[in-house]
Amino acid sequence: MTAPRRVLVVGGGAAGNATAILLRRAGLAVDLIEAKDDWNATAGSGITLQGNALRVLRELGVWDQVAASGFGFDAVGLTAPDGTVLHVEAGARTGGDDLPATVGMQRPRLQQILIDAVRASGASVRLGTRADSFEQDGDGVDVRFTDGTEGRYDLVVAADGLGSATRAAIGVTDRPEPTGMAIWRVAAPRPAGLTRTDLAYGGPAYIAGYCPTSESTIYAYVVEANRDRASIPPRSYAEEMRRLASAYGGFWPEITAHITDPAKVNYTWFDRLLVEGSWHRGRVVLAGDAAHCCPPTLAQGAALSLEDAWVLAEMLTGTETWDDALFRAYYERRIARVRPVVEASVQLGRWQLDGVRDADVPGLMGRVMTLLRELP
Repeated sequence: MTAPRRVLVVGGGAAGNATAILLRRAGLAVDLIEAKDDWNATAGSGITLQGNALRVLRELGVWDQVAASGFGFDAVGLTAPDGTVLHVEAGARTGGDDLPATVGMQRPRLQQILIDAVRASGASVRLGTRADSFEQDGDGVDVRFTDGTEGRYDLVVAADGLGSATRAAIGVTDRPEPTGMAIWRVAAPRPAGLTRTDLAYGGPAYIAGYCPTSESTIYAYVVEANRDRASIPPRSYAEEMRRLASAYGGFWPEITAHITDPAKVNYTWFDRLLVEGSWHRGRVVLAGDAAHCCPPTLAQGAALSLEDAWVLAEMLTGTETWDDALFRAYYERRIARVRPVVEASVQLGRWQLDGVRDADVPGLMGRVMTLLRELP
């Protein structure tokens, strides 16, 4: 009997976890390595998952857990800074009519659901481990790990995030670039009556918004122009976010009262990345944030990463021939979908930074949502 093909997945985020689950389901041998000892099980406050992300999570077999743990809703509100609701827009069900438009979740809970699914799949997992070097020939990749061990693989999937060391190691020179914006995020208890995302434009920040993440929790965020990180000591994070958030009305006073612990506040610049030309070198293939990243203005970062995993696994398991033509086809299929989302996400922020008041925001968002409703 021929031994199953062996795949190394580098990175245990959304793209890496999903790839491992799907390839194991198809009978491939999968090793997953993750640099963090805790597998990022406690990182982050909340995440907004639109329908096209939910569609992939259902394919992974975890939709029931996601639905039970998160908070689904089908509308987005636009408010004035004082909290006055100006408009409520029905959310586009980009995953199909049988899934909510959006589910908000605590990010650690989603990660734990995916971790459990990877473990259940039978993939071999090593935490606190990085790939140190890659040597390729026409049939596979020899990998040396930071713990001194080695392995040979038919394919390496580099899903090690925005700062991907694998991307650099294989000679891809594209790097993330800041877009000029930054976001403050915090988890908080859910105020009674908060049942959807609301976005306030204007005030001291470009955007102030929140998203329910369970029956009892939300995550809240405030978007401003990016500042030199060195000028904001972490001990002041709660004070800085509270200062910005205190200018907003509606549910915000209740939310702001819980912004007290600087260790629970996250400050992150918005970045843009889109690797051009191809997402592979030999038998090392990029997926997720290692290949592309966009600001969260359309809440599509995790969704695009999950789609990468779905498409790549489908293509790998649909043929016996793993060659440049296959990996090029993967790139062509994904770039046609990813590029418009990255560009639109950046454009929405650019309009705000430039103070453009007559921008066709609804039109741009509508075109992207129509695209995303199609299967990837």
